[in-house]
Amino acid sequence: MSTVLDVRALHKTFGGVVAAANINVSIAEGETIGVIGANGAGKTTFVNMVTGYLKPSAGAIEFLGKNIVGLRPRDITKLGVCRSFQVAQVFTSETVFENLLIAYGIAEERGWGLLRHIDNAPRAKRVEAHLARYKISEYRDVRATALPQGVRKLLDIAMATVRKPKLLMLDEPTSGISVEEKFGIMDIIMAALREEKTTVLFIEHDMEIVERYVSRVLAFYQGEIICDAPAAIALQDPKVKEFVIGQERHRTRGPVHA
Repeated sequence: MSTVLDVRALHKTFGGVVAAANINVSIAEGETIGVIGANGAGKTTFVNMVTGYLKPSAGAIEFLGKNIVGLRPRDITKLGVCRSFQVAQVFTSETVFENLLIAYGIAEERGWGLLRHIDNAPRAKRVEAHLARYKISEYRDVRATALPQGVRKLLDIAMATVRKPKLLMLDEPTSGISVEEKFGIMDIIMAALREEKTTVLFIEHDMEIVERYVSRVLAFYQGEIICDAPAAIALQDPKVKEFVIGQERHRTRGPVHA
């Protein structure tokens, strides 16, 4: 398999605070990788550097062999690295169909083309197929503000994939979704991404999701990767159990009241 992303000796500091220290990661085409770690461990900093929202203090980031350090997020997106955020980024006053239509228009038009009417028959057909792929066709004419949280997540990820990215980075795809819904939502997402042949990396706090859907885990602690291994091995690693899984259980359970 070819290498999609190659990160070497990546560092990021904010004044005297080290947010990322000597991050080295190579991601092959077709992998599904889970990024785990307690809040503040460096997960989002890593994703932000890869997607251009933060510039590294030092190190190299290569996507398909091309150095992308210093490129703007929109330019990195055009190359084939897309992302979703923890809070769904949708146009709340528009319908599901209109949201995807806008996403397709932005992805497919350039310059003055963005001023043209974006609703045409060929594009509408692509939108309808995308709605079906993410199982949200029944919500086609519903405004995004009225969507259930799980459907809003599906719409957000559907919008992030209209460019058919080579690498998709998701920030907590099950955040805010009920326990009863989370596996069903993830089944839809992962089936769609397999169909689109997308390499996937996602940040996730839910270890049940990590265990079920990823083939490999990157575990972060204090800005460093403390484990990079297949999921079954990583989730049994002593450091991961102590510094990640233990803290996640504490975070989930919350304080104990007398």
